[in-house]
Amino acid sequence: MKARLRQLFSPLLNYFEAGEGEYHYRKLNRSVLVGVGILLLVLAAGSFASSLFIGIMGAIIPIVIFLSGSIVCLVIGVLGNDRAVAKIWGNK
Repeated sequence: MKARLRQLFSPLLNYFEAGEGEYHYRKLNRSVLVGVGILLLVLAAGSFASSLFIGIMGAIIPIVIFLSGSIVCLVIGVLGNDRAVAKIWGNK
């Protein structure tokens, strides 16, 4: 299952996993990245629910931004290697 998901998200993973040289990785970085992804997913769901309740589709921009950020964080946090996690945090 993980191999299929890695294949599906390979364009995103290839971007963050590319590179050579030293990088600084800590296990806490991956945990925080997954936590941020979950938080962004909750914010996207809350924006979607409030836009349905109010009836204004002007909230589509925050929904797309939060959902995109959530997908990136969760894919890198769950499927990415240590270099990808370090690269998203900017640790070199």
